[in-house]
Amino acid sequence: MAWTRDQMCERAALELEDGFYVNLGIGMPTLVANYIPDSMNVTFQSENGMLGMGAFPLDNEVDADLINAGKQTITELPESVYFDSATSFAMIRGGHIDLSILGALQVAQNGDLANWMIPGKMVKGMGGAMDLVAGVRRVIVLMDHNAKDGSPKLLKQCDLPLTGAGVVDTVITDLGLFEIKGGQLYLSELAPETTLDEVRERTEAEFVQ
Repeated sequence: MAWTRDQMCERAALELEDGFYVNLGIGMPTLVANYIPDSMNVTFQSENGMLGMGAFPLDNEVDADLINAGKQTITELPESVYFDSATSFAMIRGGHIDLSILGALQVAQNGDLANWMIPGKMVKGMGGAMDLVAGVRRVIVLMDHNAKDGSPKLLKQCDLPLTGAGVVDTVITDLGLFEIKGGQLYLSELAPETTLDEVRERTEAEFVQ
């Protein structure tokens, strides 16, 4: 039985440490915040200029002026601070963010990442993804193991435009957790009731245990 999306996010939350500054990508990665223990102090950064984000608001708490980089409404904390984009990206490019959790279209076995466009489809732009994978100390990708058409997303080589080359450290999919070290992909953890044969069948990339 593969991990559900909630279970994937819960597993990703185990990679966080007390005192970390963390950037969560849009989509599924934002759910990771739901699984951080109350005893752990983690500060979330949004590249549109906010440090210290609260939970998603209830209907009666929505403030249209408070949004994250994915244009979702959020809440502030007593310690929240705001700054311009130049300061935000200086924070990212300067290596001051410990961890970023992003979604992906494709990841290659050497850590190459493609997560911002499919040629021929309209896109709004890359956003902060290129800066995040280049400046953040560790990059975790959270994604379904296969695309909707069943094609693998863990590949020998990406065929979509790259966001960054050799930038991914860890990949968590519905089938397991993979680590990339020295350009080699390692399967470190299998999802419950998932077999090694199933992972091999659904993966193009070469990996070792």
